[in-house]
This record gives sequence, C-alpha cells and structure tokens, in this order.
Amino acid sequence: MTQQAIPRREARLGRAIGQEPAPGRAVGGVVLLLPAGEVTSARRAHPLALANVRALGRRLARAGREEGLVAHAVHYRCRGWNGADAQPAADALWAADEVVRRYGDVPVCLAGIDMGGRAALHAGGHSAVNSVLALAPWLPEKDVALAPEPVKQLAGRRVLIAHGTNDERTDPELSFRFAERLKKANRDTARFEVHSDGHAMLQHRAEVFALAVDFVRGALFGTPFARPVADAFAAPPPLGLRMPLASGFGRALMR
Repeated sequence: MTQQAIPRREARLGRAIGQEPAPGRAVGGVVLLLPAGEVTSARRAHPLALANVRALGRRLARAGREEGLVAHAVHYRCRGWNGADAQPAADALWAADEVVRRYGDVPVCLAGIDMGGRAALHAGGHSAVNSVLALAPWLPEKDVALAPEPVKQLAGRRVLIAHGTNDERTDPELSFRFAERLKKANRDTARFEVHSDGHAMLQHRAEVFALAVDFVRGALFGTPFARPVADAFAAPPPLGLRMPLASGFGRALMR
C-alpha cells in the first residue's frame, strides 16, 4: 500500500490564551501547549486534543498573569508522529523559535499531553526552553531495532512527568522507565503517579492542574515549589519518580 503523502502545511501558534499580562508587566515567560495526536496521520490535530491543551493553558495563564505568563497552543502541520519524521517535535522546535521572534529572550516551558508529551521531551533541548511538562506521555515500546528515546537534550532543564496508574492508552511504566534513564542524565527530573486514574486523569483533574501550575511557575519564574514537588526533585530514584499525587494537592492555589 502506498503511504499517504503529507500535505504541505505550516505549523502555527494559536492566539494567546487567557488575559494579557497584568498592567505594567511585560511577557515574562511562555508556555507552548502541545496536543495529543496519532502514531501515523496526515490530518490536522483533532479539535478535542486542542481543547484539552487550551483548558490547561487557561489555568496556567490565569495563575501566572502577575508574572506575565502567556500560553499558546501549537497547531501541528499534521497530527501524526509519522515515524522518523517526528513532525510534532519539529513543529515544537519551530514554535520555540517563533516565541523568541515574538517575545525575545524569555523562558519557555513545553507542556504536552499524550503524543504532545513526547514532542515536548524531544524538543526540550531548544536554547529558549528551560522546562518540560509531560502529562500521560506517549512513549514507544522498547524495540531493539530502534534507538532509545533521547534524553541528553534535556540536560539543564526542569522536567516533570505525571501519569495515571490506570492509563490504558499510554503505558505509565514506559514513562517511568524513561524517567529512570533521564534522571541519570539530568537530576532535575521528577515524576508523579496519579493513582487509580486513567489516561485523561479526569478524576484528579484539579490536582493535576494545580501540579502543573506549581511546576510551571517555579520553573519559569523561580517561585518556591510546593513541598511534594521539591521532594520529588530531591529524592533519589525510584522515590522521586513514583511520587503519589495526593488528593487535594494545591487547594490553596485553586482560588
């Protein structure tokens, strides 16, 4: 069967999510939101996948308004990873370049869900990126014929992974194994397990969003991490890579 040709499209940034920075505040940091996708596809990102990252972006933009946080969803050229092309990762790198062009020298966090988590991890070596947030990342099964997922590009970045333990779409054990390898190359790695939750982590959505807020504000603006997040970064593996996300985490941040 002939492989479907990939249409010639350009990646683009969606409009800024949430309110503009507080009066008198310049843009202080940017979150690039990377949506879920498919293993192989030439189609545009699914509207539901974009809606999911926009919901996260609204929460982050509202929490970081005083620091001048801006969030943009990345519209991929197509929703498929498409083998060695790794197009969403290339689009994430383009988006980081575009942030530099628009906003100048500001810190960038790549925040991805599902396949967007893999794209964020791959593109995390961009010079403007100081942090990566990967929620329920899609990572491929180990294949002796393929090189393992790269980790060296993430040296010097803060990296946080969160995964539901009952995820039946993307295997949480694969993200743990990836985090184990990454921790050897980059001590600033933490991973939280959302017990009894599935791929979308809907049962503990408030806690996951609060965790994302705490991490992004700390990574981009140097605000103190909540104690569980600080402990996860400081703990040796496997403790800091199997940190349970407690029910009610971040209620003080949910105002």
